[in-house]
Amino acid sequence: MNEKLRIKWSKMRVISVAWLSISIVFALVDHWTVNSSYSLGTTALYSFGGNLTFHIISTLIAIAIGASFLVFYLHDRLIDRPYWHGILTIVMVYISVVSVITFVMGFILVPLNAGIPIGQEGFIDAYRAYLLDSIHLRNIMLWSIVVGSTQLLLQINDKFGHGLLGKLILGKYHKAREEDRVFMFLDLKSSTATAEKLGNLKYHKFLRDYFSDMTNAIIFNKGKIYQYVGDEVVITWTVEDGISDHHCLKCYFDIKRSIQEKKAVYEERYGFIPEFKAGIHTGKVIAGEIGIVKRDITYSGDVLNTAARIQAKCNELKVSLLASEDVFDLFSEKIPFEKRSIGEIELRGKSLKVPLSTFSLMN
Repeated sequence: MNEKLRIKWSKMRVISVAWLSISIVFALVDHWTVNSSYSLGTTALYSFGGNLTFHIISTLIAIAIGASFLVFYLHDRLIDRPYWHGILTIVMVYISVVSVITFVMGFILVPLNAGIPIGQEGFIDAYRAYLLDSIHLRNIMLWSIVVGSTQLLLQINDKFGHGLLGKLILGKYHKAREEDRVFMFLDLKSSTATAEKLGNLKYHKFLRDYFSDMTNAIIFNKGKIYQYVGDEVVITWTVEDGISDHHCLKCYFDIKRSIQEKKAVYEERYGFIPEFKAGIHTGKVIAGEIGIVKRDITYSGDVLNTAARIQAKCNELKVSLLASEDVFDLFSEKIPFEKRSIGEIELRGKSLKVPLSTFSLMN
């Protein structure tokens, strides 16, 4: 299973547990307050078991149809839209789906609760009473809020990066902690000249396309986007994820391939194909939350400064990818790339020289 699909299934699990829990809460609220699954007030048709069954079965159908459609199809197509547009679209789709579910569930619950089999006298009247029950309107309103909130949380999760929102909520980084991580600083070549050529608005559109086109390569290689800094993107891995299947090196070449696959689009829209350079380094950093008004998880330490300095050496050394020997030392098996040692290089602001290597695809 590739990383993007694994992330989608992870979202599905969270949504499934959350929605099922909410459905049980709604059934309990019905039992303690409304006390009816068909009409306001107590009626002979009500039973807690029947009402709970209705909520759970409806929610399972909604997960199978609605949540799956949201996570595996619709969310990706709304990812570049404004938040309100995504939420409104999802709510409208939900209302359509739940209306169908309500009609179908009537054929199950009317015979079950009213004891009138389909086709027998009185079924049509009981089914009509079921459809006109005000409880369905209430459920649609409540679940519209739940579904809209789900879409909003998915969008916020994308903003922070997959998994970081949950860590913020759980307070994993409330107290600073030391972590071993790999960082890649990936920077656009000739960015100043490009910005002058395109103008501000078109350059912004270019950056949106450029960053969007590299995202899948980052996700597939288990990378996390730490920051966008102008035309530079900072990608990070845990050491385990970074070295497994050589993800921290493969990521660079997969991004390069993704851009090349769309070179015709870039030529047509912007008149050039973007080129970039990258520096990779690894070591210990301090991870923790900072900020009050705008809270975020940040990494600090010499590793980031060194990675940035390594990337800055690419132009001088006439290479597009540089990595420290510390990164190479992480791999316990032969890497599937051509490695060429550059030697010990003096980096700005560093007292000791850093041994660097460049990598290329094998012929």
